[in-house]
Amino acid sequence: MKNRGRLGVIIGLLLCLASTTSAWAKDNPTYTQWGHDITVGPDDQTGELTCIACTVRIRGQVAGDVTTVGGSIVIEDHGQVAGDVTSVGGNVRLDSAAKVSGDVTVVGGLLHRGPEVSIGGDVTSVGGQGWMIPILLFPFLLIGALVAFVVWLVQRLRRRTASAPAV
Repeated sequence: MKNRGRLGVIIGLLLCLASTTSAWAKDNPTYTQWGHDITVGPDDQTGELTCIACTVRIRGQVAGDVTTVGGSIVIEDHGQVAGDVTSVGGNVRLDSAAKVSGDVTVVGGLLHRGPEVSIGGDVTSVGGQGWMIPILLFPFLLIGALVAFVVWLVQRLRRRTASAPAV
């Protein structure tokens, strides 16, 4: 029985390692950060970038998508992104001759772009931090409404059983 548990742990670790080999690739490494800014220098090339509670600053080339949650994206000088640029709860600034081949989406932040910026896809901006309050409160309101409905149903069923004549 112990051997079966150890075997499961070993297989699980091997699967985790196999799934992250793209992060170790030397050609276009993929970065995911929590609370630590990501900077792509002018001579750097990377894969996908994901940043939670931090800022992504790009001067080089990104072969995939750039995504931030609670952070901003800044594409400076001649920075290029081959995929989509998405920021939720942060701003996106596209300077000078920045180029984005995919879509640019900003939810709960502001989009600033220079006159020479090239965007290959759609631009969607649901701006301002005011949107973050409803987005964050909606699940709590939904759960509160569900709890209120259950309480109402229980009280209604109790009233019916209390007012029913005894046989």
